[in-house]
Amino acid sequence: MDKLHDLAERLRSVKHFQHLPIHEVVNIVAAGQVQKIREGDIIFLEGGSGAGMHVLISGLVHLCKIGPQGQENIIKVVHPVTMFNEVTVLDGGENPVCARAAQDCLVWRIGYEPFQRLLMRHPEISLGLLKVLAARNRQLIAHYADLSFRPVLARVAKLLLELSENGQRNIQRREHSISQMAARIASVPEAVSRALGELARREIIFSTRTEIRILNAKLLGETAQIESLVLE
Repeated sequence: MDKLHDLAERLRSVKHFQHLPIHEVVNIVAAGQVQKIREGDIIFLEGGSGAGMHVLISGLVHLCKIGPQGQENIIKVVHPVTMFNEVTVLDGGENPVCARAAQDCLVWRIGYEPFQRLLMRHPEISLGLLKVLAARNRQLIAHYADLSFRPVLARVAKLLLELSENGQRNIQRREHSISQMAARIASVPEAVSRALGELARREIIFSTRTEIRILNAKLLGETAQIESLVLE
């Protein structure tokens, strides 16, 4: 199988392309570009001219908002195979966030004009994107609510539940540094360190230099101010 067909097969795992025949997906792949991006590199900048819709094929991407003093808040972590920055191919506007490669990445992107031609051929894709944008809106509202109403300790507890899959796996510190966790909850590293220390003191977590283990997911959920926590 050549590279074009291989990428087309991967792209078909994105929900909005699953219903298309493989030859159509091959044409979609050919209309875009494939980029290899090194860890730490910026994929596009917030406020820059529309970089187009991206699909992460492999690697890890952080979508960030940059504050006036240069502080970085991670608003979403993108895993394969997921699209991001799709709003720019719908309105032709600026990038709403900054995207940074958290690992070496393989990314496929398509610009505004070729995507508009794609929608002319397959208008049903636009209906699928409406659902994506609706889900993004709900996530942003939930994130805003966390920042507005949850103290730092509760936000750290909620993040630990997410990273540990409700306590089912240990959190590797090399993958989730204090600084990165702070960026994800719009806090500072010192506050996150204090919160981790408090959770360890309460014997809700066990933390070493290499990993964080959840000892009591139920209490962690209560600390996160989550009304109910369903464990597998």
